[in-house]
Amino acid sequence: MKIRLTEEIWKEGNMYVSYCPELDVASCGENVQQAKKNLMEAIMINIEETKKMGTFEKFLEECGLEPINDDILSARKELVGFSPIEVPVQ
Repeated sequence: MKIRLTEEIWKEGNMYVSYCPELDVASCGENVQQAKKNLMEAIMINIEETKKMGTFEKFLEECGLEPINDDILSARKELVGFSPIEVPVQ
């Protein structure tokens, strides 16, 4: 089984932050690759722990993940765009 998730990465100071909004899991690293790797590790630990506690199915449900076919779970929503905007403030 695979879970289709979103990975957001942004720079804060001299660190890169990685975030998975579906699971509300975040990590960071000194570069983009390290931030991605650390996020994947944090996600895997989260999954392993919920399986150990017997709450994995509830965890998936609370995250809004559902099967889209026999092998893939995905969120009910799909990211279609992500870009910075500027909003005027009076």
